[in-house]
Formats: sequence, structure tokens, C-alpha cells
Amino acid sequence: MSATELSARIRSQVESIALVDTHEHVISEARKLSGKIDVFQWILSHYTAGDMMGAGMAPETVTSLRDATRPLDERWAQMAPYWCEARTTGHGRALLLATRDLFAIEDISEHTYAELAQRVAASYRPGWYRHVLNERANISLAILDPLEKEDPTPLEEIDRRLFAPVIRMDDYVTVCSLLDLKRLEGKTGVCIHALDDVLKAMDVAFERAMRAGVVGVKIAAAYCRSLHFEKVTHADAERVFARLALYPVPLGDTLQQPPVSWAEAKPLQDFLMHQVVRRAIEYHLPLQVHTGLQAGNGNFITNANPLLLVNLLLEYREATFDLFHAGYPYQSEMATLGKYFNNAYVDMCWLHVLSPWVARQTLHEWIETVPANKILAFGGDYRTVEGAYAHSRIARRNVADVLTQKVLDAYLSEDEAVNLAHKLLRDNASRLFRLSP
Repeated sequence: MSATELSARIRSQVESIALVDTHEHVISEARKLSGKIDVFQWILSHYTAGDMMGAGMAPETVTSLRDATRPLDERWAQMAPYWCEARTTGHGRALLLATRDLFAIEDISEHTYAELAQRVAASYRPGWYRHVLNERANISLAILDPLEKEDPTPLEEIDRRLFAPVIRMDDYVTVCSLLDLKRLEGKTGVCIHALDDVLKAMDVAFERAMRAGVVGVKIAAAYCRSLHFEKVTHADAERVFARLALYPVPLGDTLQQPPVSWAEAKPLQDFLMHQVVRRAIEYHLPLQVHTGLQAGNGNFITNANPLLLVNLLLEYREATFDLFHAGYPYQSEMATLGKYFNNAYVDMCWLHVLSPWVARQTLHEWIETVPANKILAFGGDYRTVEGAYAHSRIARRNVADVLTQKVLDAYLSEDEAVNLAHKLLRDNASRLFRLSP
């Protein structure tokens, strides 16, 4: 058979699949439409800002560039040297792809930024999200991890035609101060005076989330602590809780106490993580866990090694873990977990725009090591629908290219490759999150 003909057939099959997107942070359309749509806020809304800071841009410059009251030309002059360096990253290519496909502008440059500003602003009208996600990206549904600080839209008001939400439980798993406990009180209405009260608050949070129709639980604790959650007794966790509430003193309208280090708080956090897992089991919710590279700049990547989760995978065999971001740069470690534990799904969300080449290499390895029903090949992981669109295009191309090569190498038959494409891009996620057909 001709390699070109085979590639075209497999690509056509991949393009026809209505994706289930395992992970997005998209800000609600209503909230987007309520404010001014600024092109520099759009360009710097997510990963390109991190890449530009990696190239040397100061964090305060990013803040200044997002100031929509400043003239466009001033901001372009300030951003241009860093965009020149970041445009070649996977995130930069995704931004250019969205610019070309959705706004019909071939490049982001000194000659086009003003026109791009007009077209981005003009695009935001009711129905734009559906147009981009459903009609252009052919994403049937995206699992949404709402970013509460940026978008306080209640779970009940999320557009279920486009998104299925998860509940994020980091407020419990990273608690380390009296102020954190007061925030939990404010969210749940439970007065917290003892560790058992924290568990009551957790129950309230889960019950509300279930009534709102969540399909999973999200943990992103690796941004601020290790993913190794030890088995801790209630008594040991209670002692840390008592330390948090020791000698509170008034400070404005809040109560504060002497600072508690992460190391001191860890036993309480570990205990609460185990409680979160148990409730996820009770409610039949998969646990999405951030592993690997943390977004932004400068962090302890070793905190996010997926192998740190082995004790949870061993203990909670009845739980289901959706392990994020291919664990990048621990892709082979992630493959080991997916192969070894029947309760571990391995998820490529974010990876195709971190590095398209690494994503292809990873998928080659995972197809050969991980059972086919355990691989999730696409999650956009963007705040914007345009980013999700661009990522979906790159992911489809990567999946089609890898499957074509597997057939050319006689590792898979063409029928096996097409069947696998449906599992990777839709069927596995539909089953994991109990989505209707």
C-alpha cells in the first residue's frame, strides 16, 4: 500500500471522531462577553506568557502587557523581542495555528497585531464557544476544571452542552493555616473547630458537587507540595490541626496564627488526601491528578513525579486515577504506572503543545506498553476556546501520524489503528467519566 494513501485514510478517520476532551480551564462565555476582549490578554492568557518569561521577560512586564488601557503599539514594542524567542515553542505554534485558522491572519507580527486585535474582539459574540469547540474543533464535550479565582461561575451554571465539570479539592489537600480553614468555613457553611469538622465540610463540598453534576475530582497539589501522601492516623492529623488553630490573634477581620511550614502541615494534608480518595470512591468519581511539569516558571518538578503516587494506587485499588500531562518529563514512569496498575489511566492532556515531537514519541511508547483502554490522548488544558481548538488540531495530527507509522511498521493492522484512534480520542474518556453516548 502507498504510505501517502494510508496516511490519508487514517487521517480521515481521526478527523471524523467527535473528541471527548479530558481537561480544560476555559473561562465561561458569559464572563468573557461581560468584559473587554483585549488581544494581549488573549495572547498572554496562558502558556505563551510562561514561555516569554522563560525567555527573560519580567513578571511585572506580563502584568503591564495585559493592561488594556495602554496603547496597542506600546505594548507590541514591549512584547515583540520576547515573542520572537517564544514563537518557536509548542505553545507558540499553537497560538499561531489558532491565529491562522480562526482569524485568517498568517502571522503575529508588527504588521498584523492591530488587525488581530480587531478580529479577536469582534469574534466574541454569543455562540462563539460552540462554533469553535463543536463546529471547528469537533469536540463533543470537554471536562472542565474551573479556575475559581478567575471565573467564579457556579457549577450549576456551566454550559453542559459544551462542558462537564469536576470539583477541585486542593483547598483541603494543601491546607496549612487558620486562614485556609476559615476559607473552608466560608465555602461550606460548616464551623470548623476540630478535624472532624473539616471532614464535615468536605462532605458538604462533595454533596453539593454531586448535585451540580460533576464527573470527577481534580487535585493539583503538586504545584506546592510532594505527591507522596503518606498514611496518617486521625490522631496525628488532629495534632497538626491543633497546631494550626493555636493562639489565634485578630488581624483585621480574620484570625491569624504563627506560620506553619509545609513540612509541619504535611501529616494533616496527607490525611485529608486519603479522605478525598475515599469519597471519590464512594461517589464513583475518577481522580484527576496533576503530575509532571507545573505551568508557569520555576518550581520543584520532583514534587510532581507520578511514581510518588504508588502508595495510593496500591492502597485504593477500587479508585480510578486519571494521571495528567503524561507526567512530562517522566513519560516512561507514567507508562509504567499505566501498565502496572489497572486503576491508573495515563493522560496526554497538555503534552501535544508542550512538545508535539515528545507527544508522538510518548504515544508510540504507550501503545506498546499500556493496555489500549487506559490511554487518553487529548485534553486541551487551556483557558481559551481558541487554545483548545489549536491543541485539538495538533493532537489529531499526532495521533494520525503515530498510528500510520505503526501500520507501516506492521505493528498494527489498519483496522486495529482505526479502532485504537476511537479509543484514544473518545471511547476511553467517555467510559471513564460515565458520559452518555
